[in-house]
Amino acid sequence: MALKPKKQAIGLYQLVLDIIRNRLSRVQYIILTAVIVGGVAGMMAVLLKTSVHHVHQWVNTFSERRLLFLFFPAIGLVLTTWVIHRFFNGYIEKGIAMVLKSIARRHANIPSRNNYVHFVTSAITVGFGGSAGLEAPIVATGSSLGSTMGRLGKMPYADRILMIACGAAAGIAAVYNAPIAGVIFAIEVLLVDTVVSHFVPLIISAVMGVLCSKIWVGDANMFNFTLTQNFNYHFVPFYILFGAISGFIALYYARTFRKVDKAVHGWRLNYYVKALAGGTLLAACFLLFPPLYGEGYLSMTPLAKGRPEDIVPQVSWADKVSPDALMLCFFALVFLLKPVAAAITIGSGGNGGNFAPSLFVGAFWGFVFSRLTNVTGWVQLPESNFTLVGMAALLSGVMYCPLTAIFLIAEITNGYGLFIPLMIVSSISYFIVRQFEPFYMEIKEMAMRGQIFTHRRENNILSSLHVPDLVQHRDRKLHINDPLEKMIDLIQQPNLNNLAVVDDAGVLQGIIDLNDIRSILAKHDQPVHTPVKQYMHAPPDTVYATENMVAIMKKFDATQAAYLPVVQENNEFIGFIYKASLFDLYRQKLSVHRDIYEE
Repeated sequence: MALKPKKQAIGLYQLVLDIIRNRLSRVQYIILTAVIVGGVAGMMAVLLKTSVHHVHQWVNTFSERRLLFLFFPAIGLVLTTWVIHRFFNGYIEKGIAMVLKSIARRHANIPSRNNYVHFVTSAITVGFGGSAGLEAPIVATGSSLGSTMGRLGKMPYADRILMIACGAAAGIAAVYNAPIAGVIFAIEVLLVDTVVSHFVPLIISAVMGVLCSKIWVGDANMFNFTLTQNFNYHFVPFYILFGAISGFIALYYARTFRKVDKAVHGWRLNYYVKALAGGTLLAACFLLFPPLYGEGYLSMTPLAKGRPEDIVPQVSWADKVSPDALMLCFFALVFLLKPVAAAITIGSGGNGGNFAPSLFVGAFWGFVFSRLTNVTGWVQLPESNFTLVGMAALLSGVMYCPLTAIFLIAEITNGYGLFIPLMIVSSISYFIVRQFEPFYMEIKEMAMRGQIFTHRRENNILSSLHVPDLVQHRDRKLHINDPLEKMIDLIQQPNLNNLAVVDDAGVLQGIIDLNDIRSILAKHDQPVHTPVKQYMHAPPDTVYATENMVAIMKKFDATQAAYLPVVQENNEFIGFIYKASLFDLYRQKLSVHRDIYEE
């Protein structure tokens, strides 16, 4: 009974959308939907950010009680775990990987529960001090809202993908007050296959997201700076060196995060015990290195504004050590431990992402590099500028989005004074990382299995095809001991050129190609009781029902066969897959991504 009002509301909403769609052209309807998606996704992003901000403020009231304060992250992890197991069957798909997988494997249909599940769980995790970022949950929430709007509006697959990207663009734009970065992020990360006209709805959604942010909170909780030192071309060699080292630090981040996350996931503990254990490890990290607490923006701000001493801990023996040495060692340990803290947070049951942590590592690394150079006395590098370009370098190398990194830092500094060094460090860092790791760490395994789209367009289209949709002629088979007479009767059917030969268990033993035995059948002296196994031969290759289409296409290319038999893992025959049918479906998929002005 409780579901009936919900169904009625959805039915009414769809009726309104049907009326609107019938009165508008396709492009008008897409633009209207982009406005709605951008507005809702922007509000959700701002609400999440402000909610976490208020939770932080409440938690900070306990900061004088040091021991209690340190264990708030554990409380957050336990609460997040309870919510996931109580309301979401113990499992949620996290972050950008979920969005990309839904685009490739679920026809751009993201389950509606993702409209709020990431909002709730990430707010609890990060609000209580979990060392992760909110941007991935914001992207997941905005993308889910876009998918829901597209599905309710009965949009085709290509338009639903566009709405998913619009939701993500609005979320990023709202968080950073950076509409261009939001658009670039959607194109660079989500829309791996796009056309120029897609920019229009993306820009509109991003602008709606920024407007929601401006109207709701102004600049109160926004992460932005005013550039105080202009670019000096004399420092270009240092930016080049910095970008190169940043690439290896980004590699360190990715590989450390994956190893720690995998190790924590592998703990054979009750999920509540795992959350408590993870929270206890975080408490130890925060006790020694307080900047690791939460997203880290409160620590990045003093660095970018040239006040690093504001975040150096006060210790009794500080006067016995050089201030620069103490600061450099402390900051170096902080950025080296950030991926560990982020992995513990997410691996032990929390929800968050690596967007903010990568900015955090970049900021601290940029300061360490510039201060370490400056203490030599050879040159005086602008420490604030290197802190900012460090954010771009690590974001580019960790998240594989160099253009987003460039425009994001340019926008949050309210100008393009650092555009040249941003381009230098981001491109070099990205280039180095791609030499060692072809895919972003969170999607690597799925990309290797062909479960998500990458920037290889042909592979993307092939990955969207599925073996069950292409299997034909399941009934074209003979038993290995069947006589030639039965085969002759069977080939009377039209368009029959090949047969499978199976045993008693249905396991494939061979195939019969009628083109190969046509001359034999033409001879009238063939004994009709001869077993068909004498006429069969081994197939050039076989296709497993679970294989991805990229691997299947490679088999067709290697064998030059017109068809291949499809079998289960135990070699039980299923049917045939034909290259001609595969190419026909490929061409149909190729025509899906079209200009929004095409009706």
